[in-house]
Amino acid sequence: MNRFLGTTDGVPAEPGREFHSTAVVDCGVYVNGKREPGEFTPDEALREACSRENTFVWLGLHEPTQAEMSAIARTYDLHELAVEDAVKAEQRPKLEQFGSVHFLVLRTARYVPHRELTENSQVVETGQMMIFVGERFVITVRHGDASRLAPVRADLESRGVLLEQGPWAVAYAVTDKVVDAYVEVADQVEADLDIIEEGAFSRGTGAPVQQIYQMKREIVEFRRAVVPLQRPLATITSPQSRLVPKEIRRYFRDVQDHLTRTVEQVSSYDDLLNSILQARLAQVTVDQNNDMRKIAAWAGIATVWTAIAGVEGMNFVHMPEQRWPYGYPVVFLLMLGISVLLYRAFRRNGWL
Repeated sequence: MNRFLGTTDGVPAEPGREFHSTAVVDCGVYVNGKREPGEFTPDEALREACSRENTFVWLGLHEPTQAEMSAIARTYDLHELAVEDAVKAEQRPKLEQFGSVHFLVLRTARYVPHRELTENSQVVETGQMMIFVGERFVITVRHGDASRLAPVRADLESRGVLLEQGPWAVAYAVTDKVVDAYVEVADQVEADLDIIEEGAFSRGTGAPVQQIYQMKREIVEFRRAVVPLQRPLATITSPQSRLVPKEIRRYFRDVQDHLTRTVEQVSSYDDLLNSILQARLAQVTVDQNNDMRKIAAWAGIATVWTAIAGVEGMNFVHMPEQRWPYGYPVVFLLMLGISVLLYRAFRRNGWL
């Protein structure tokens, strides 16, 4: 269990008061691109970073509560609106500035493996990633199981030159991880779409409309994560932007290229699903028309038997061939012959 003291502007607010938190995943102090040995509480790490040059804190949180996040906010002087967004985790991707602290919101995505596609299959699982970037710290707040940051931290710690660029280097690495996950999800979703497309146009029963609609809902959810991120990245990579060091801006441009590719893929998937859905609905309509024609054809054949049997069953005294010994077999053969002729006619016209 981690313990930290609430502070304001790096100064302890209430000495002796401790906050217990299970939300802190890792807290490291980085000096000249290298991690300092030892363990730090969030307030100790910030004091250490403020007392040395070219030093910053990377604090990682996972699904913090309001109380835990409020304590962190007091320590790192975070704005209450950003803290509220970080706890609720219901935000669109965006980039905001609160004083000297920038608040970047990302939506994470993860492909959910499944044996077969059904009308209830979950294909894409989304979560949220919030990044607070200050002069001496970067705080990452993760919601959900997608885009775990332990590999990102390990990779960054092996790239000291990049880590020397400060907190924005961490923001780049996390964003790169999230966008790379988008690319992987898009590629795996494409395989599912191939299965749906093949099933929709198969000679059998075809893919159910509910299955196609469920896949469309999953694509819409994925699109909500991917498309809005374009604007924050455009702000970060803009030549006029002074938010990010020039060297880190180049790395963000590479992330932006990957995001653009994914946005194009998702848009094409949405269009493809619309086409498949329309084609499947048209196919269903055609199948229903074929069924109605078959029903009408068999009803027409049955009408012959009903009509003749109804007339012959009137039992009037003066009816033709009523007392003829061959009347019954002749009438039966007549009904059977007319039925055969109608059947062949319907078959020739494609009704049966």
